[in-house]
Amino acid sequence: MSDMELTLSREIAASPELVWAVVTDLDRAPEICSGIARVERLAGPAYDVGTRWRETRTMLGREATEEMEVVGLEPGRSATLAAEAHGVVYRSVLRVEPSGAGTLLSMSFAGTLESPSWLQRAAATLTSRMGLAATRRVMRQDLDDIAAYAERVGG
Repeated sequence: MSDMELTLSREIAASPELVWAVVTDLDRAPEICSGIARVERLAGPAYDVGTRWRETRTMLGREATEEMEVVGLEPGRSATLAAEAHGVVYRSVLRVEPSGAGTLLSMSFAGTLESPSWLQRAAATLTSRMGLAATRRVMRQDLDDIAAYAERVGG
């Protein structure tokens, strides 16, 4: 079971193929998503299972870098990403589905403490609301940025 879970969706007035191309374009991620400062590829020239990269974001006014990996893929439909940091295992799932407006893009995020001590559990309980609120803001901004980019290049 996850210690933190969140799913957000956004309608985008662009084709599912274009939205998929936007969300899987690692090299352009910093120009697409305003919260991403840098992306450094570590493995994989394309976007496939095993592709890894370091993603640097500005979170709560500070830069944070996480190593991400594609661990599951249904090309054109969904990608599952994994990361680990500070004893927490993260999983994110991006889903692209046709909809009346063009595309429904959904982002799901889950974080689980790995072998937490009682102190880590207590700290997580105290900070989880703030962390969830910050994660929600980041995800909402990413969805809005992806929509704006896809609608601009597709329109």
